[in-house]
Amino acid sequence: MSTPDVSCVITAGEGGEDALAASLESVLDQSLRAVEALVVLPAGAPAGLCTAAGSAAVRSPDRVRVLDPGTDGVASLRNAGLDAALGTYVLVLDAGERLQRHACRNLWEAGTRTRADLVAGRWSRSTGEGSKEREPSWQQPLFARSRTVARFTEAPELAVRDALVTGFCVRRAALERHALRYDEDLTHSEVLFGPLVAAVVGRIALVRRRIVSGRAAPDAGRDLAGLVEAHRRVCHVLAAQGLAELREERDKSFLLDHLVPLVRTFPERPVAARERVAATAARVLPDVVPERVLLTLPPVERVGVRLLERGDADGVLTAAYALRRRGVVAAPLSVQDDGRVYWQGGPDPVLDVTELGHQYRPFDELKLMNRVTRYEAHGSRVLLAGRLVLPSHTGPAPDGRLTARLEFRVRDGSRAFHAPVDSLRPDATGISWSTGLDVTRLLRPFGPRDTVWDARMVVEDGRTRSVSDLFAAHDLVGPGERSPARPRLGRTTGDTWQPYVTLRDHLALRLEARHRPARTARGLVHYATHFRPARRVRLALRALGRRRDRLHARGFKVAVYRSWLLRLPKRRGSVVFESHMGTCYGDSPRAVHEEVRARGLRLRPVWVHADSTEGFPTDVRLVRRWSWRYLWALARAEYWVDNQGFPQNLDKPSGTTYLQTWHGSAYKRMGFDETRVRLQNTPQRERLQQAVHRFDHFLVRSEHDERTLARAYRLPERTLLRTGYPRNDVLLAARARDEAEGRLPRPALAAELGLPDHRKVVLYAPTFRGRPGTRKRQRLLLDAARFAERFGDTYTLLVRAHYLEAASLPACPPGTVVDVSRHHDVSEILALTDVLVTDYSSIMFDYALLDRPIVLFAPDLDAYAAERGSYFDLREKAPGPVTATEEELFAVLARLKTAETGFQERRTAFAEEFGAYDRGDAARAVVDTVFARHLAPSRTVPTGEAGR
Repeated sequence: MSTPDVSCVITAGEGGEDALAASLESVLDQSLRAVEALVVLPAGAPAGLCTAAGSAAVRSPDRVRVLDPGTDGVASLRNAGLDAALGTYVLVLDAGERLQRHACRNLWEAGTRTRADLVAGRWSRSTGEGSKEREPSWQQPLFARSRTVARFTEAPELAVRDALVTGFCVRRAALERHALRYDEDLTHSEVLFGPLVAAVVGRIALVRRRIVSGRAAPDAGRDLAGLVEAHRRVCHVLAAQGLAELREERDKSFLLDHLVPLVRTFPERPVAARERVAATAARVLPDVVPERVLLTLPPVERVGVRLLERGDADGVLTAAYALRRRGVVAAPLSVQDDGRVYWQGGPDPVLDVTELGHQYRPFDELKLMNRVTRYEAHGSRVLLAGRLVLPSHTGPAPDGRLTARLEFRVRDGSRAFHAPVDSLRPDATGISWSTGLDVTRLLRPFGPRDTVWDARMVVEDGRTRSVSDLFAAHDLVGPGERSPARPRLGRTTGDTWQPYVTLRDHLALRLEARHRPARTARGLVHYATHFRPARRVRLALRALGRRRDRLHARGFKVAVYRSWLLRLPKRRGSVVFESHMGTCYGDSPRAVHEEVRARGLRLRPVWVHADSTEGFPTDVRLVRRWSWRYLWALARAEYWVDNQGFPQNLDKPSGTTYLQTWHGSAYKRMGFDETRVRLQNTPQRERLQQAVHRFDHFLVRSEHDERTLARAYRLPERTLLRTGYPRNDVLLAARARDEAEGRLPRPALAAELGLPDHRKVVLYAPTFRGRPGTRKRQRLLLDAARFAERFGDTYTLLVRAHYLEAASLPACPPGTVVDVSRHHDVSEILALTDVLVTDYSSIMFDYALLDRPIVLFAPDLDAYAAERGSYFDLREKAPGPVTATEEELFAVLARLKTAETGFQERRTAFAEEFGAYDRGDAARAVVDTVFARHLAPSRTVPTGEAGR
């Protein structure tokens, strides 16, 4: 071979022959042929390793070279490989790491095209669960696209994270020019080498392809001292470059990438290993990371690191349980006079866990850690002991009778066995308990299906009860703690109880077959269910199951709907109502339905629900969305009424009238104005147009709606009803009541939500930021906990997430933050709200009718408008202050009367422009127009604008 394009240095060692063979094979299989492999053997390498390397060199003498530098340090082996490399670029692999098929080609082509000295790409590592691998999450933004940077500060993650431990190559000339070497006195020399190279070389090319897979799962506990020293030296490199800001980011990344995961692994480590790691941490961690950086971590994470720094092995174990089971109170908490809450060992700013909100929950709502400290089996008799943690602010009633019982519940079932706890010893920080029980007599499973039983404890004081899972370290129980079992179907179905600790750190018991009769019976059962006739029966049952599932598949339902159900005769007076795809009984469909009911029209209403029927009227027929009854109701209905859109692939029956009330005026671009829709293919756009053509009536509330929504959905003039939205009738009625009688007393809903009269009500209602699809929980841009801390005495914050999303709220003081996302009718919420905080939601157009303060919290206004597009400049027409940060928002709310003064006229103009057709009689006008044939002649009311 002439001068190779890439030299791949493979340091043989850990992993043995198989790991070396996998690495070598990946190098020799590269699509770029001018690649050489340099296998560097450690001194005293096993004969098998030498044989494997020698065999590869014999098979490919022009592509494989074997080096034996006579040293066994990993860094010195890598340096020997760098010295012997002949390629234009040099890449280093640890044994077991594998190059992707086109890795060298991707790196070499990027380097040649950009003349870069350093070329880097993605890599993946083992998760520690079999053969599963995963790329670190921080690689996504770093390698989102291929690019070239002049200096590594343009891609700071290269030094902030351990991005350059593998998956990169360096121009050999740059290595020689800058005398770049691995530090041979450093066990984790790869952590330092990458940032050092990035800091001194010139141009750097980043490729978005994966380069290396098979990197070993990280284990900071194996050589914590070496890892800390490598981190120190990287920080020195950054400091030498004058990059103090990057050094702080590197410190935080070190905590998140190495120390927090180390804390998380403590329950899986034996006692001796935990003590060893904690002792090492106490020696090497102090002063490594400044406290100001540690304070930027979430509460439990920083607590775990602090306890690790102190060498408190048992404390770290407790923090690990809290990390692995979010929301669990894992250690005693102390509440200080100033209201701050500290982990055991406080007060220390790092141990401040106030923001977890545990202090706001009562005893029966807290998830308390109940740690098993003893499990001893003596035949069928088992001795158990443990301790239940109690925070200082709550606990069982001191005057109550304290009792507890152990509960063993079958996994994924309802059967349970109970046993009283013999001894309870409460004190200031917890309840120590111990008990003895006869497992063989207590647990009587049937045998074949109920083989796994989870343990938990129920504590009662006569008035409240607390249920806690039993936590245990993974080395607490083992094979020596078995007990005999006696299933109800006989011991041939199982004969031994084996305790074990689950992946979620819970104590459980598993029914096993240890002796010959049970093993033989299980073998016969396995044979009977797996030999050929049984397999055929099983396959036949699966085929029947698939056919049954096909009957409920949407595609099949649509076909039946179109072929057969549309032929059914209409049911006179039948009206199908649907609001927000069945998620609620609210909005304009509800207002229309209640108007129909109030006027006594002889119609047959059917309401659609998505999941639960809670909150829907009980005196009408309810059908679940996409059920057969749903399709039957739609096919036979005389009227369809909804605010979002019935499924696009369901044709409207001939003779059916479709009233589309819509769900809000438009700020962001909609319909065929959306970039997403414009980029769709022709069949997709045609399906949207066909769905829109089903509308017979479309409600608009201003000329703005006609210019935007009507044009964006290409609606003909004849479909437009200029009535306003029926849902807004209650808002105009509320405004009239305010002007005549004042704001108090508030509507009855305020009492249901626990809203006191002395606090103003702020509603935070952000817009939908995802894509149509499954409902998911979103983190709010507004920090509800900060709001509660700042304004808890003067405001109550109501949070209403979009109906396609769910809000993720922190624990806050009672009565300060209330989630109203599941309340069916938003108009009822708006009627009792004093101040609206939103971003781009159409709710601002409705709330403006109340003539109450509106504050826009839009931290990403420019980016959102650029991505989604908008119909007007929000800053120019905003009905209230536009804020970009929480501090700006809080400043406006703190001086609301002053900040609001200049927006009275703008809010009035806003309501007139976007709600000109809302006059308070929309529901009546809509009913008069759409259901005219069902009105008694004497009761028909002229519709005025509604008929235009």
